[in-house]
Amino acid sequence: MKQPVNHILSSQLSAKPGVIWTNYRRLCVSTLAFIALWLAGQGNAWSQLSPGQSAPVFETRAALAGEVFGFDLQGALDQGPVVVYFYPKAFTSGCTIEAQMFAEAIDDFAEQKTTVVGVSGDDIETLKKFSTGPCGGKFAVAADEDRSIMAAYDAELKIWPGAADRVSYAIAPDGTIIDVYESLSPAEHVTRTLAAVTQWQAAQR
Repeated sequence: MKQPVNHILSSQLSAKPGVIWTNYRRLCVSTLAFIALWLAGQGNAWSQLSPGQSAPVFETRAALAGEVFGFDLQGALDQGPVVVYFYPKAFTSGCTIEAQMFAEAIDDFAEQKTTVVGVSGDDIETLKKFSTGPCGGKFAVAADEDRSIMAAYDAELKIWPGAADRVSYAIAPDGTIIDVYESLSPAEHVTRTLAAVTQWQAAQR
């Protein structure tokens, strides 16, 4: 049998102060946890660059199939569209899945004459291993150890300072951002960016 609402309220009000304080703290912790998760889902949606803006060019060290080289975004754009995708940290589960998905689709990007490069705050030695592991030697991953590229693209993860948000930019050869997709889930980054460069290429014909 259900207790009357007024009886339940009376029981709560007559509880010991310690119990009330414990319940209050639990409520606060739960609320803060919810806010943190919400912010994680939001990422940098309010500050990231937008389609139509110019993508900041950059040069940095990158690894491809375990070999280190100097990656130059402008040089890559001279060859065609570029997908620059930021990810939080090499070898974490979501970033491993995302890298594997880009590796599996790399021939589809090549058909669109599109270069793919991943960017994170990892050091180059870590990226040498990541480039041969989850990336399968299929595309380059660039080191942003001083976080300057993240800053230029508004791509730093707010709840994890120093780590990149999971945000992908499809960029036209003239440096114009075609599309931006932000989600901590790796599931749609490949399909979204591939669709963007495919549509752009079709519009050029």
